[in-house]
Amino acid sequence: MEYQAGMEQIESEVMTKVISQMTSYDPAAYTKQDVVSALNKRGCSIQDLKALLSPAAESYLEELANKAQVKTRKQFGNNVYLFTPLYLANYCENYCVYCGFNLFNKIKRQCLNFEQIETEMKIISDTGIEEILLLTGESYHRSSIDYIGKACKIARKYFKMIGLEIYPANIDDYHYLNQCGADYVTVFQETYDSDIYETLHLFGHKRVWPYRFESQERALRAGMRGVGFGTLFGLGDFRKDALATALHAYYLQRKYPAAEISLSVPRLRPIINNQKIKFKNVSEAQLCQIVMAYRIFLPFAGITVSTRESAEFRNGIVKIGATKISAGVSTGIGDHQEKYAEEDQENFSNCETGDEQFAIEDTRSLQQVYDDLKAAGLQPVLNDYLYV
Repeated sequence: MEYQAGMEQIESEVMTKVISQMTSYDPAAYTKQDVVSALNKRGCSIQDLKALLSPAAESYLEELANKAQVKTRKQFGNNVYLFTPLYLANYCENYCVYCGFNLFNKIKRQCLNFEQIETEMKIISDTGIEEILLLTGESYHRSSIDYIGKACKIARKYFKMIGLEIYPANIDDYHYLNQCGADYVTVFQETYDSDIYETLHLFGHKRVWPYRFESQERALRAGMRGVGFGTLFGLGDFRKDALATALHAYYLQRKYPAAEISLSVPRLRPIINNQKIKFKNVSEAQLCQIVMAYRIFLPFAGITVSTRESAEFRNGIVKIGATKISAGVSTGIGDHQEKYAEEDQENFSNCETGDEQFAIEDTRSLQQVYDDLKAAGLQPVLNDYLYV
């Protein structure tokens, strides 16, 4: 997993701290007394976080929920932020065994041209969405930094907040994308266990685990306002991965106090040509435990729960700890035109689009999500930023 040509290396102590804490963490060593002690404290130390993520805490989910809810309401009120992802391309140069975009998977490939990108953005904007997340497969050639930058410039015409979920980039690249209009960058480490990571990423630049780890810090040094972190739960030991994710965000927040920090909690989902994919099962109760532990440890952080999860789960978790959810989602390429413009959904599969990255569970439109949040006494927020 040596750095490849063109990959920027930075001097940072964050990786060493995170890995040291993760490797020494034994979830089974924590007792119910440790959990109760953590819940009774006003703050939350790293040791307390370890207790809240442990199996012993599974007996105290209601208590975790109560404390997490108080923290959420104190920092965010009843607000729940909404966004939509837009997949620009599904070409990829990596072989990740769990991903539908991997270069050896026989799927329909597509890379939107700029006219198609603008069409998709107009349609999404017309639904009322004001924040968009731009995603690509990890292909330097099909989805170049210049290509992504031009997409950001188009997005700035229609949206007030632009996020990126692309391959890791160098500081100069992130600075360019920020100048083009990008506000934040999210990078999923997939798993923080480098040994497991190596067995799952068999080919391509994504194999370089440390370069991926340092993506958020490079983005912050480049001037990005915010960065997002995430593990794909189900690949490794989810408790250790959850700890490492939280600490990665925690240490960077301390190092860059002005940065906006957010966490995502995706679970492994079926992909095209491998519907039976299932590594290490993470239950909804365990996912809820992770979200609640994150909220208690990082009360100011945004927490996103995507459409990988059911509508029922997302409706519940936003009442406790999650503060951001997606709506009107398609993980295919160029799907929004058909999704919103065609009344005949039976023709959806015949359109000239690229295949999806993974199967989604919550298919609600923006309006449906909006209405469900209002019915629950929550306040849907489309945007709270203003450029002056």
